[in-house]
Amino acid sequence: MLVNYIQSIMLTVLEIICCKIFFESFAEKRSENNWRNCSIILGTVICGYIIALLFYDQFVLKQMLAIVVIALFMSFYFKIHLKKAIIVSLLFQALLLSVDYFTLWLNVSLFHSVAEINESHFVGGSLITVLAKIILFLVVLLIRKKIGGESSDVLRSTDWLRFIFFPLFTIFTVIALFITSGSIENQKQENVFLVIALCLAGMNIVVFCMINDILKREIKIRENEVFQLKARNQTDMYRSISENFVKQRKKTHEYKNQIMCIESLIEMENYDELKDYVRSISGNLSTELDYIKTNNVIIDAILNSKYKETLDKGMVFIFQINDLSGIKMRDEDIVVILSNLLNNAIEACEKCSGKKVMKMKLVKEKDNIIISVKNTYDGKLNIKDGEIQTSKKYEMDEHGIGIKNIIEVITKYQGSYAIRNDNNEFYFSVILPN
Repeated sequence: MLVNYIQSIMLTVLEIICCKIFFESFAEKRSENNWRNCSIILGTVICGYIIALLFYDQFVLKQMLAIVVIALFMSFYFKIHLKKAIIVSLLFQALLLSVDYFTLWLNVSLFHSVAEINESHFVGGSLITVLAKIILFLVVLLIRKKIGGESSDVLRSTDWLRFIFFPLFTIFTVIALFITSGSIENQKQENVFLVIALCLAGMNIVVFCMINDILKREIKIRENEVFQLKARNQTDMYRSISENFVKQRKKTHEYKNQIMCIESLIEMENYDELKDYVRSISGNLSTELDYIKTNNVIIDAILNSKYKETLDKGMVFIFQINDLSGIKMRDEDIVVILSNLLNNAIEACEKCSGKKVMKMKLVKEKDNIIISVKNTYDGKLNIKDGEIQTSKKYEMDEHGIGIKNIIEVITKYQGSYAIRNDNNEFYFSVILPN
C-alpha cells in the first residue's frame, strides 16, 4: 500500500510539473519569489492528489475539477487571465488524456486487455503509467520548443536534440523494464523495477530544471552584453558631441584672431597678403566644418563622426538625407540604430579587399522615417528568417548583438525591416512610423 501512495504522489508531481512547463509556453511568471512559487506548485499537487483520491470513479467530474483547480493555481503563478488559464488548462488535460489513451492502446496491443495486466502482475500497469508521464513530459518539451519563450530560443536545435536524448533514453528503459517484468517472481523485484522507473522519471525533471537555470543565466549574460554595447554606443556618441563642442569653442577663438588679422591687413592696405591669408583660412575652414546637417543634433553628431571615420579609413560614404528636425524617436533609440548600422558597415568595408563603399539613406517621408544602409563586404553571409546567423557556435559576436539591438528598437516602434545580401553588398532597410 505504501508503494501505491508513493507512486500516486510521484505521478501527480510529474503531471503538475509538466503542466507548469506547458503553461510557460503561453505566459510569464508573476514573481521570482521561489518560496511563493514553490508554495503554489505544492498547493496544486496536494489539490490534484485529493481530487484523484476522492473522485477516482467519477471521470467527468474529476476532469472538470482538475481543469478548474489547475487554472486557479496557474493564474496565481503566471501573468495570465483566469479565462485564458482555463483554456490552457483544458488544452493540457486534452493532451494528458491523449497520451493516456495512447498508452492504453499500447496496453491493449501488448496484453489484449487492461484486466490482463492486473491479473498477471501489478508492476506492469505501474510501469505503463510511468511511461505515459515520461511521454507527456517529452511532448510538453517539444511544444515548448516550438512555441516557447526566450529560454527555448537560447538553446539551439542541436542542443535540444542532446537534451531530448535523456527523455527518450528513459522511455526505452521503461519499455525494457516493462517487457522483462513478466519474469518477476516476488514483490521486492516489483518494487525495484518501479523505483527505477520513478527515479528515471524524476531525473528527467531534475535535468530539465538544471538546464533551465543555466539558460536563465545565459540570458542574463546576453542581456548584460547588450546593455554594455548600448552604453558603449551612447558613450561614443556623447563623446563625439563633447569633442565637437570643444572644437567649436576653439574655432570661435581662432575666428576672432583671424578677423582681427584681416582688419589689420585691410587697414595697412596690404591686399596681396590679405588675399593669400583669406585663401589659406578658407581652405582650412572647408575641412573643419561639419559636412552633414539634418537639423537634429544627435543625428548630426553620429553621421559626422562616422563620415570622418570613413574618410580616415579611405572609404567612400554616399548618403541621402533631408530635414530630420521633426523626428519623435528617443535619442538613445536613434543612437542604437544608427551607431550599430554604421559600425557594422564600416567594419565590413574595412575587411574588403576591393571597393570600400557605403551608401546611406536617412529621410523623413510623410509619417515615416526611412533608414537604409548598403555596404560592400567580402566573404559569405548566412541570412535566415531575416536574421544574420552567427558563425560562432556557443556565443554571439558584437555584430550579432548589434543586429538584435536594432531589431529590438524597430519592434518597439512597431516598424519593419528587411535584410538582404546580393553581389557582395549587404543591405539593411528600416521603416519606422513617426
